[in-house]
Amino acid sequence: MILLDMTIVAVANPAIMADLHTDISSVIWVTSAYLLTYAVPLLVTGRLGDRFGPKNIYLIGLAIFTGASLWCGLSGSIGMLIAARAAQGVGAALMTPQTMAVITRTFPPDRRGAAMGLWGGVAGLATLVGPILGGVLVDSLGWEWIFIVNVPVGIIAFGLAVWLVPALPTSEHRFDLVGVVLSGVGMTALVFGIQEGNAQDWSPLIWLLIGFGLVMLVLFVRNQARNTGEPLVPLSLFRDRNFSLANIAIATMGAAVTAQMLPAYFYLQAVRELSPTSSALVFAPMAITTGVAAPFIGRFSDRLPPRLVPTVGFALFAASIFAFAGLMRPDSEIGWFLVVAAVAGFANACIWAPLASTATHNLPVAQAGAGAGVYNTTRQVGSVLGSAAISALIAARLAANGLGGGAPIGEGTATGPLPPQIVDEFSTSLAQAMLLPAVILLVGLAAAAMFVGHGESAKVPR
Repeated sequence: MILLDMTIVAVANPAIMADLHTDISSVIWVTSAYLLTYAVPLLVTGRLGDRFGPKNIYLIGLAIFTGASLWCGLSGSIGMLIAARAAQGVGAALMTPQTMAVITRTFPPDRRGAAMGLWGGVAGLATLVGPILGGVLVDSLGWEWIFIVNVPVGIIAFGLAVWLVPALPTSEHRFDLVGVVLSGVGMTALVFGIQEGNAQDWSPLIWLLIGFGLVMLVLFVRNQARNTGEPLVPLSLFRDRNFSLANIAIATMGAAVTAQMLPAYFYLQAVRELSPTSSALVFAPMAITTGVAAPFIGRFSDRLPPRLVPTVGFALFAASIFAFAGLMRPDSEIGWFLVVAAVAGFANACIWAPLASTATHNLPVAQAGAGAGVYNTTRQVGSVLGSAAISALIAARLAANGLGGGAPIGEGTATGPLPPQIVDEFSTSLAQAMLLPAVILLVGLAAAAMFVGHGESAKVPR
């Protein structure tokens, strides 16, 4: 539900705009509010799980998320919907680190790959299924149901978690209040600045906000290094080479997955004139292959060197995005997109679970929540950076190809049939922008290729 709700709104934005009588800049905040309140608290919520028990914090987050989903579906104004989405993001932030922490603390390192395989399969599948499910629900029942559908799922998940998830031992923690303030202010300023940058035409105020956020985060790192008590982020975690490299790699995945969606869906809907549901179904092989392959790959990855499976995954995913860019012409065969999407799905299955398993392999049990919080924060910041960068790049390529005077491109922009005289330039601009996530994935490839055997990776002090 958490990851599904990051992408499900994309195809519903035009319907939300029409029904709530709002504009593009307002409706973008339906997604931005969720991303903001999801990303900012992750460092703190991981520690809450260590202190009060991951099961307890997970159940609180699930209750908030489910209640906020109902609030979203009943919203009668854009302001109310944005507020409900912000509450939903807080619930997601409470839940996310606990899922990794429970797996880390329940399964021994040599059996963790299979568990992370299921976790990674669900994560990859949910991210990709979002637009498909969103299109079907909007076309058949209305935009409200993309949120209301979470309610029965949340209630069932709550009951199953109470019944099946073990109540794990807690550790006494003192909360680093200075670290909480510095990280919260820094993350809020940075994420808000990045998300609003394109809408504000990257004004000096936006750059000041981003700079302020970076300064706060530098002060936060300095504070953590000097903290002789119990820091919010134990920097000793990064002495483990594989944990550090896995954070770089997952940031590139977050950025690439987010960045590829925008040009792909604009191409399929504006250039090829497919409906939201039909364009989402083009990527169905990606979702299906990820869901089917991830558990098996996760199980086998335990027996292989840590670098092997994710390196292959990053290489295949980068190649797939380069292939998508090559296919984004007005007369390409849609069938080839289905084939490439299936390859991309297999690549995703090679990345999500093995990366998470490698990142958590050497983490001390008492720091499982902190490690999971750092890992998920890194992924989420990568997603925000990818979203901001691809929006700016599409606008720049459109201008470079002589289309700078057209409607602004951004999430939620309704696109009807294009005038025939600009179809070539429009598809060329989108194809050029699609090269960005492919290049980003090469950074992840380099990070994964530098993983070492678990015995060689520096041990984190316990």
